[in-house]
Amino acid sequence: MIEVLIPSQLQSYCGGVSRVRAEGRAIGEVLDDLDRRYPGIRFRIVDEQDRIRPHMRLFVGRAAARDIRASLSDGDELLIFGALSGG
Repeated sequence: MIEVLIPSQLQSYCGGVSRVRAEGRAIGEVLDDLDRRYPGIRFRIVDEQDRIRPHMRLFVGRAAARDIRASLSDGDELLIFGALSGG
């Protein structure tokens, strides 16, 4: 199981929770699992070409993830952050 930290701007898709558990051996598989349970969340994180959206940041533990094909191990923590912008 992978522990997933959900950013505040996506918590409405998950019933308001900030942490969920998901299955998967790669980030993309975890996002697919999340999307089965929380429809629409995956599209907010990755685009139609399976690229991480420019305003989203993903980390496995403390390491930045740039590709949803990045592998995960049981017990890993996937952190999803929405980048802040504005002036």
